[in-house]
Amino acid sequence: MDSPADSWGRYPRTTARVVRVTDRHQPLPPGDASYLPYGNGRSYGDSCLNDGGVLLHTRGLDRFIAFDPATGELTCEAGTLLADILDLAVPQGWFLPVTPGTRFVTVGGAIANDVHGKNHHRSGTFGHHVRAFELLRSDGSRMRCTADENADWFAATIGGLGLTGLVTHATLQLRRIAGPWMVTESHRFGELSEFFALSAGSEADYEYTVAWIDCAATGASLGRGLFSRANHAPSRPSARPTPATRRLSVPLTPPVSMIGPLTLRAFNQFYYHRQHGKVAHAVTHYEPFFYPLDAIGGWNRLYGPRGFLQYQCVVPPGAAMDAMATLVRIIAAAGGGSFLAVLKQFGEQLSPGMLSFPRPGTTLALDFPFRGPTTLDLLNRLDDVVAEAGGAVYPAKDARMSGTRFRQYFPQWEAFSRYIDPRFSSSFWRRVES
Repeated sequence: MDSPADSWGRYPRTTARVVRVTDRHQPLPPGDASYLPYGNGRSYGDSCLNDGGVLLHTRGLDRFIAFDPATGELTCEAGTLLADILDLAVPQGWFLPVTPGTRFVTVGGAIANDVHGKNHHRSGTFGHHVRAFELLRSDGSRMRCTADENADWFAATIGGLGLTGLVTHATLQLRRIAGPWMVTESHRFGELSEFFALSAGSEADYEYTVAWIDCAATGASLGRGLFSRANHAPSRPSARPTPATRRLSVPLTPPVSMIGPLTLRAFNQFYYHRQHGKVAHAVTHYEPFFYPLDAIGGWNRLYGPRGFLQYQCVVPPGAAMDAMATLVRIIAAAGGGSFLAVLKQFGEQLSPGMLSFPRPGTTLALDFPFRGPTTLDLLNRLDDVVAEAGGAVYPAKDARMSGTRFRQYFPQWEAFSRYIDPRFSSSFWRRVES
């Protein structure tokens, strides 16, 4: 039976037949409709949706297959959450080498979107640390894919949006840590040029760097924010650290969006000034540093029944300063944006996937409550700035970019399309390939 299917942004609304996959040894289900893997539904737009088709719900593929605590090599099924890996690995002195802003994504989803984190300048993307995976095709064939074995399929599947087949299980290389604590610094800055200076001065000595910016500020305060940099603590800290975050929950969807110009300005004013002093030092558990929004279950409901669109772009280094200033100026003038607008730098490492989003430059990510044509027009104007600067928009966060823009952002799309399984498709791909 068909049922409604949502992404985390809850826009667009689609209907698909959900088939739960619980055994990695079983073939794909029979039928004529198109397939698409669906993990934990944490992609924001329609790259994880398949309107009118079949969603292969993989959360039942959640078993650990092997873990070597001496080397940090882990093999698990594709529906395993990053949170489950952390629960297993951190007590044994290991951590994810790359993690996005939520730990509630599956390994298969992390591969399909080649996710990135706050340490791209050091460790690249998630795909850099995938040693192998099995790819199940609709014809029943199975391929072991590594950087050396079936290397072209390896590159097509990493960042391939789930279109090359079903990843059943994968082997990852974790990284050593002394414990769950982070040594952090937070720097308050008053304009975008300070962000770029702080980033340049932090890359050599800090593994993790990221900034929150006040997307509602205008005039002389345009682009102000808080810059965070951190390293894993080398040993158990002597000072009393900040503990793991307690989890709250948004139980219901309000009738209208709780995110508007007035609440946004008030929150951002408070958040910017909550730090006493120019620089703040802390020792904290890894959870509040890496996953601040995971502390609020169902936070996507705050945007109301119409949902929201997240917009994430990257702009190359030579154009980044001017382009980011223009983007922030447009967003502030429109009164849009979100509480958590994230600005960070990507490093020089080339991503391993054909359609991987990260590339050298500066990336901005923020949410927009969906208000119909007004929101779509605003994002199209942001696209114009990004395209002119030679940048790109992240498919995992997108629900509306045109096919023309997609092909400009990802010129490898035609070579990639040769690896798409003939039975696999998505709402996103049908939108951008035409």
